[in-house]
Amino acid sequence: MEDKRNMSTTPGIEVGTQADVDEVMKKYDRESNTRLWTGIPEKVIKLLLAAFSLFIVYMNLFAVWDERIRRPLFLGFVIIFVFLLFPARKSTKAVKANHVPFYDIIIAALGSGSFFYFVANNREIINHATRINQTEVILGIIGILVLAECCRRVTGLPILIVAAAFVVYAFASGNSLRKVIYNLFYTTTGVIGTPIGVCSTYIALFVIFGAFLESTGISDFFIACANSIAGAASGGPAKVSVISSALCGMVSGSSVGNTVTTGSVTIPMMKKTGYPGEFAGAVEAASSTGGQIMPPIMGAAAFLMAEMVGVPYSNIVIRAILPAILYFTGIFMMVHLRAQRLGLKGVPREELPKMRKLLPKMYLLIPLVVLVYMIIVGFTMSRSAIFATILCIVVSLVDKEHRMTLAGFVKALETGARNTLSIAVACGIAGIIAGVVTMTGLGQVFISAIVGISNGHLMIALFLTMICCIILGMGVPTTATYIIMATTCAPILTTGMGLNAISANMFVFYFGIVADITPPVALAAYAGAAIAKSDPMKTALNATKLAIAAFLVPYIFCLNPAMLLIDTTIPAFIQIIITSFFGMFAISAGIEGYLLKPIPMMVRVILIAAGLLMMYPGMLTDVIGVVVVLAFLLTEIRDKKKAKA
Repeated sequence: MEDKRNMSTTPGIEVGTQADVDEVMKKYDRESNTRLWTGIPEKVIKLLLAAFSLFIVYMNLFAVWDERIRRPLFLGFVIIFVFLLFPARKSTKAVKANHVPFYDIIIAALGSGSFFYFVANNREIINHATRINQTEVILGIIGILVLAECCRRVTGLPILIVAAAFVVYAFASGNSLRKVIYNLFYTTTGVIGTPIGVCSTYIALFVIFGAFLESTGISDFFIACANSIAGAASGGPAKVSVISSALCGMVSGSSVGNTVTTGSVTIPMMKKTGYPGEFAGAVEAASSTGGQIMPPIMGAAAFLMAEMVGVPYSNIVIRAILPAILYFTGIFMMVHLRAQRLGLKGVPREELPKMRKLLPKMYLLIPLVVLVYMIIVGFTMSRSAIFATILCIVVSLVDKEHRMTLAGFVKALETGARNTLSIAVACGIAGIIAGVVTMTGLGQVFISAIVGISNGHLMIALFLTMICCIILGMGVPTTATYIIMATTCAPILTTGMGLNAISANMFVFYFGIVADITPPVALAAYAGAAIAKSDPMKTALNATKLAIAAFLVPYIFCLNPAMLLIDTTIPAFIQIIITSFFGMFAISAGIEGYLLKPIPMMVRVILIAAGLLMMYPGMLTDVIGVVVVLAFLLTEIRDKKKAKA
């Protein structure tokens, strides 16, 4: 039966029904295209997924297994669940309930069996080293091909095409089939390499934690707080969207999921206020995507970055603060200027939640605070995530509406396992890419190529890396995106161009994330468009424009890492803060084309250029930018006074 639920509670405002959102997401988002399970089979699937989450917890908390047992065992189960949940083809039409084609059952058995064979014969295969027998070669081929099919079903073709190109290069370099399969399937430098190792520990546990945290009602709390703070301001609902999406997206780890969750509330409010549909959907998509770069959680990427770079977690969080604030400042300013240009009002204060009534619910933040504290003081990420998950259950008991029952407990476990699948298959394919780089020395070839093309110019090397990151990040979940970028793109900047590790990792992470709002594969923007009933491509282009800071700031902190508190002094950093915010203000006004009155095109170009000069750390550029912007402001104020006179 078609779901006719309107996602708005506001009469007369046209927004997408849940069915509209589902249809658009099935069209564009592989992860949303799942099989239909009902009745007893549905309950069995949910219980199996919940059991998988418990298995992940047990594996990390109690099991003392060799990595070459733990990782293939994890992937074997992932393959089974992918074939149980995801069909071979996308379909927006009615699908047959409780049905898995016989060929999917056979493929799933062969694929998972290949990994389970490795687990069962682990010691013998390790002793064989490169002398694996014909059966093991065939099983390795099957395992890799089935994993690739899982990736096609769940995340799409972009990353798969890249991985296939790498494998072709491995054979073209003169490696035998036996050597390629051994390195990619049976060693910890391939499919079961670092990406899947990180996924089966930190990522999976943080995803489960996120599911439990969501069940406490923290998203509703964040939205209510944002409404209380900004709802009454000019164009208030859009500002509410920026604030609430930053907070919700920080912990959700999913740009698309966060767009749907908060957008179902904020987009109808924005349209009611007077924002066009494509702008309302874009604000939500850009803000939800930005939530992934918001400290201290950063969609779990902060913890992973600390591990990959080899620095304390607190170092990553502190250095990520200014770039994230600049990102949301840019969106907030453009939202405000659009409201001023359209003459939009806020929501009447009497209709908004009161902050004094929200303060008692601050206890919902306890799991987050404890998680961050435990990691900072030295607990392992795995134990910190598990303990924080237990705290989510405890804090849920306070509120009757969100009190966790046995059914709620199972639901949270199921959601955590389900959300882990797409990340796991993407990390497995990322392992293939990393394995080929290790086996063939392709990393050095890449570095030489980028350095050669750029002729040693950092700006050109950054641009080429940005393109790679956006392509590799298309349709891939946040945490998997970062791992892929960290293992493939970051070394180009660190080894080839001499960039410091934190700047390089931040750069590739930012551009992997903005793939969610960059056409043609802009999944978060398409989700926002589905709710707003707007054109998906126009919404994506608007989202890209709103997120302009995400395209500028990474270049700035790579060209001069002072923005990340690297090699700078406190007075110099304060100067960077002040000029960066003024620069973001100038860029926002230039892009939006309005301040106190509409701005002519030539002046807009000059204003954007002045803003860029102020964002780039340096005394000369700051002075030039400040002079230009001050001259513009004084002219605007003078013209307004003349108009009034």
